[in-house]
Amino acid sequence: MKFIALIPARYASTRLPGKPLAMLVGKPVIQHVYEHVAQCTALSDVLVATDDERILNAVQAFGGKALMTRADHRCGTDRCLEAMNSWLSEHPEVDAKDLVVVNVQGDEPFVHPEQISDLCRCFEQPDTDIATLARPYTAEDSLDDLQNPNTPKVVFGKDMRAILFSRSVIPYLRNVPQEQWLTQHIYYRHVGMYAYRASVLRAIATLQPTPLEIAESLEQLRWLENGYTIRVAITRHATIGIDTPDDLRKAEQFISCQ
Repeated sequence: MKFIALIPARYASTRLPGKPLAMLVGKPVIQHVYEHVAQCTALSDVLVATDDERILNAVQAFGGKALMTRADHRCGTDRCLEAMNSWLSEHPEVDAKDLVVVNVQGDEPFVHPEQISDLCRCFEQPDTDIATLARPYTAEDSLDDLQNPNTPKVVFGKDMRAILFSRSVIPYLRNVPQEQWLTQHIYYRHVGMYAYRASVLRAIATLQPTPLEIAESLEQLRWLENGYTIRVAITRHATIGIDTPDDLRKAEQFISCQ
């Protein structure tokens, strides 16, 4: 298998316009993302897929690779598909059936190269269509953290195949007081990082929204409902996404404490 990382990064953002170019301890956020991803030795290439020349120029200025994509994509998955097809057209020696695309969000400056490696290892199982990450809740987490609907949870089987994603607490521990849930069961938060076989990325881009996806507003449920195997890897690394100016301040504090 050949693995490449694509980092979709768009300029428009309701809460923090131009966030890929927001400065974080002297570097734009997108540079932090790119440099962390590029440390993963399992990757053959790393590329930023953007809809804005300012981001393209910034990436090229620090020595990274980037390409322009259309501005009307519905989501980062569609942007990754366009970027993958462009990459394949420039690398005719690569057979698409041997290609896996790792999709890393352009607002995750603390992505760890080990997380990328964990995703890649999921494809040692030949039935893996899509890979993603989960991180266990710990004793430091509160019940409020567990019940936060903005943090999706995931459950998976012994073979690490995802069974369900939900904004609700899953599983529900019957006959156990809620304040004891975190001590009686290992819960997993979903880390929204994915890797796809090239053929699967092309296929899921054509799928229509499904009932579970609409109910929970979680795109990965569309893939489960259509029968795709999503294999989960466990990570211990915490990430901090940049969505707001406050997130940027927290990220600066996080770096200063390291």
